Amino acid sequence: MATVNQAYGSSTALTLTLASLATSSTLLVGRESTAVDNTATLALDYLVGGKVTTGTSPTGGVIEIWAVGSYDGTTYVAGATGSDAGLTLTQPEKVQLRLLAVIDVDTTSNHTYEWGVCSIAAAFGGMVPKKWGLFVTHSSGVNLNSTGGNHEAKYTAVTLTVA
Repeated sequence: MATVNQAYGSSTALTLTLASLATSSTLLVGRESTAVDNTATLALDYLVGGKVTTGTSPTGGVIEIWAVGSYDGTTYVAGATGSDAGLTLTQPEKVQLRLLAVIDVDTTSNHTYEWGVCSIAAAFGGMVPKKWGLFVTHSSGVNLNSTGGNHEAKYTAVTLTVA
């Protein structure tokens, strides 16, 4: 009789440029990541997490991490493009995204906040879209830390094996 086991792929960096990302009092302006293409991997889930570092003298606020999906592998919701780029949303567009994490920000300069482990499948009701990515916005009152290495987003594919 065959045995089915859960298997984890390698942790992979997601392309998401957060260095010096400007604050957004409305939490509608932020940065989207390059999309992850699940049409070849066919993962049942992806576990995501990472870190975000505030800039100097934040005033508080939050950091939000959202999942963005493509319903057909080409078109993304809320005007996203599937590329590492700035993205400005409207409130009706933002509700099309799936919230992964909200981090309360204190007033400590250059504070690194880790987030995750978040399930992409759970965010989308149990199924991973053909393509997906992240959207990050914050209301810390200052730009995020300017050093790229002080920010990170990674994902790990979860598949099944049969032995």
